[in-house]
Amino acid sequence: MKRNKRGKKEGNYNKPQKLKISDGSQKLQKEFLICWKYLKESKIYFLVILVFLLVSALIGILFPVFFLELINKFIEELARKTAGMTFFQLLFFILQNNITTAFLGLLSGIILGIFPLLLILFNGYVIGFVAGKSVDVAGYPILLRLLPHGIFELPALIISLGLGVKLGMFIFAKNSKEQFKYDLENSLRVFVYIIIPLFLIAGIIETALIFLLI
Repeated sequence: MKRNKRGKKEGNYNKPQKLKISDGSQKLQKEFLICWKYLKESKIYFLVILVFLLVSALIGILFPVFFLELINKFIEELARKTAGMTFFQLLFFILQNNITTAFLGLLSGIILGIFPLLLILFNGYVIGFVAGKSVDVAGYPILLRLLPHGIFELPALIISLGLGVKLGMFIFAKNSKEQFKYDLENSLRVFVYIIIPLFLIAGIIETALIFLLI
């Protein structure tokens, strides 16, 4: 090692290094890019689910005469189960129900995408039914209270059921085995990175609104 004129040793000093994105952040970014690409590939199926949802919701508003006993029983059972729950208990209950329904709706699409379509038809009808009855009781302003969590919950439901329908279309592909593997892998990826976070946001908003209105 050389010495300078003052007798100090000259050496290689550590220079400040630029901050780099961590491996975890890079992986997360990569996963979101893959999710976005797959969502764009699947947009036609989301549109189909959206149409089914709007049509069934309109029927629920205009003709609230179907499944009356089933819907009333469902609402009563829901009120009984959630009575006396704390904020976090209710949040967990909502998340558990939404995520389970969406996940089963996605996987059930394996059978030609039939069950996701039936599920969105029923959910759409219930949404229209409840919205119509709520307006009759409290007027149109009540819809403004229902809107915030729906902004996140409905897209999550539409995406999961749309992917379920797409999953069932593998049977028509030339290489059905590879198509099924590709769709299942990417659907589960979207479910983890997109759908669950949307349900989490919706659940927090819905739980907060419920406690504010009590």
